[in-house]
Amino acid sequence: MDGAVVWGAGQAPPRRTPSLAAAHASRDDELATLVAGAQAGSVPAFEHIYRLLAPAVASYLRWNGVSDVESTTNEVMAQVHRSLGRFSGDGAAFRSFVFTIAHHRMVDERRRARRRPEITDGEVSEEAQVGDAEEDALSRIGDAELRRHLEVLSPDQREVLLMRIVADLSLEEVAKAMGKRVGAVKSLQHRALATLRRHLEGQGGGHGEG
Repeated sequence: MDGAVVWGAGQAPPRRTPSLAAAHASRDDELATLVAGAQAGSVPAFEHIYRLLAPAVASYLRWNGVSDVESTTNEVMAQVHRSLGRFSGDGAAFRSFVFTIAHHRMVDERRRARRRPEITDGEVSEEAQVGDAEEDALSRIGDAELRRHLEVLSPDQREVLLMRIVADLSLEEVAKAMGKRVGAVKSLQHRALATLRRHLEGQGGGHGEG
């Protein structure tokens, strides 16, 4: 997987360096300021929030198999806008807030997909693929290869890694978004990384355990 880093079995994603931690803190400070502005009714502030977070939301939805990423991303951000009045917290808490909404939308989409007739590849509209290559946080890794690696994971394992890497959420924030205990999220991350390591070493071909 070109440019990808896969940690050893049981290892957590690497800790941020001081400079990276400072960059994340600066970004979250900016986000907190924008949220305050949007809550006060500033349209430009929310437009800036959209530009900051929508690409990561789209990546999260795409790698979780949502069929119409663009439409669902817009639905997520529209709900975020409607829910601004009940949000309280800093920039990091707001990212967790946004991805909790994205998680619920993704779960709803999965449920609807189970009730829909399956569409063959030849019937997929071009509209469902709009923006697939735009500002994708994981595109530099290589879409086809990354998708192949993610497919060996269970849905919950895949979602934990995406929330940790794409959404940049802490274990506690992932647990809250998914409605799980922190210990359960740690276990899912441990098994996901172990499964990926076995897969990359050519020793595992099946789907990860839930």
